[in-house]
Order: sequence, then structure tokens, then C-alpha cells
Amino acid sequence: MYRRSALINVMAGAAQKTARKLVRDFGEVEQLQVSKKGVADFVTNADIAAEKRLREELSKARPEFGFLMEESGVSGNKAADERWIVDPLDGTLNYMHGIPHFAISIAVERQGEITAGLIYEPVRDEMFWAEKGTGAYLNDRRLRVSARSRIQECVFATGIPFLGRKTHPRYVHTLEAVMQRSAGVRRFGAASLDLAWLAAGRFDGFWEFALSPWDIAAGILIVREAGGFVTDATGGPRMLETGDILAANDAVHADFARVLRDAMA
Repeated sequence: MYRRSALINVMAGAAQKTARKLVRDFGEVEQLQVSKKGVADFVTNADIAAEKRLREELSKARPEFGFLMEESGVSGNKAADERWIVDPLDGTLNYMHGIPHFAISIAVERQGEITAGLIYEPVRDEMFWAEKGTGAYLNDRRLRVSARSRIQECVFATGIPFLGRKTHPRYVHTLEAVMQRSAGVRRFGAASLDLAWLAAGRFDGFWEFALSPWDIAAGILIVREAGGFVTDATGGPRMLETGDILAANDAVHADFARVLRDAMA
């Protein structure tokens, strides 16, 4: 078993410390769901508090790193070779509705390349992590993507665009195409966990459009280190720039990409 590096230990410690309060606040959210209090404001405050705690913990350990965070954007040492890409609460809508499916996502980007990633799901205490060239892990167990090679046997994950998004028409075509050819499609509402579950073999593929870097940065590396393929919608490497992502196990990725390209065409 590969031993966690000092960097992964920093990320894990920051995620676990932050998660403790997120889980306590989640208990409050479940109570607020049956009241007329302001759930949205409560969750917003929890999100901001989580980001603040992560910044404090990560800065303490690596003060020379810059930051790209969901709430505060680019900050810290903007000229740094390395920066943290952080989503303090992926699955905010789930959290707001008392649905126990959310995560903290932390990645390290070095000169444009993701070199480390960690996704922590505190309700199940599942920590997915990877460093470039060392494999992907769930807690201390090595991960490998599924071996299914026929689309009709595969289960795919996706994220359905919500109110205000402009990707509905393109998305509907791709969803219909995948539904017609696969064993099933799942939508759980946290892109980081969709990618982590793909790396663990629970899903066989994942696609979504118009995501942000903090949604997918850690997951991209974890999937690749588990043996999967990740591209943008055109088959290129610009996922973090475009926000469009197509990921799958190594056996089905080419066929899956073809299905989506034909649907979008």
C-alpha cells in the first residue's frame, strides 16, 4: 500500500477538521427543513465558514500556495507555481434539503497540471485521494475503475442542468442517447462524488457541461490514477477551461464519447 505523503496528510487533515462542523450544521439543516426559518441563509453561512476553515488550515501548512476557491475566487499568492483548488461544499442543494450526499473537494494545481486531489464525503467517512503517478485510493484501499466494456451493461452518472443554465437543449439530446443505450443513468447532485464513485467502479462513466474547476479538479486526477480516461466534450484536455467533462473506464470511454458526440451533433 502506498503511504500518504505529507501533502495528502495536509489535505486530509484540513478536510476532516472542516467536515466536523459541516456535519454538525447538517443536523441543524435537517431540523430547519421542517420549520419556516431561513435554510438558504444557514447553508450559505455554513459554506462560507467551511471555506474559511479550509483556507486557514491549508495556508498554515503551505503558506506559499495560491488559492482558487468557490466562494472567494483567486486569492493568496497569485504568482505561485502551485495553488489549491477548493470546493468547500460540493452538493450544496443536497445539503440544503437535508440529503446526506455532499463532499469537500481539494486539488493541487502545479503550473496548470493537477498533481494531487482529495474528495471527502463525511457522512460515510469516505476519503478518495490520489497523487500523480501513485494510484488512487479510498481511505487506505487502492481503487480501480470498473472493467465493463459494453455500454448496455454500464451505469452512467450526470448532472442535470437547473434553472438559469443555458445547456438544457444540448443536455437533453445527450441524456436521451445515453438512456437508450445504457443500463441506467444516475443523478446525485455532486460532481466531485460522481467522479470519485467512477474511480471506485460504482459508475462506469460520467458527463456534464459548464462545471467550474473546483467541481472537477480533484476528481479528474483520481479517475485517471484509478485507470480511467477523462476528456472534454470534444475529446481534448481542456476540462478545467471549458467546464465540459466526459469520463469513463478505459474500456468504454471511446464508445461513450462517440455516443455523446453523435447526440450533440
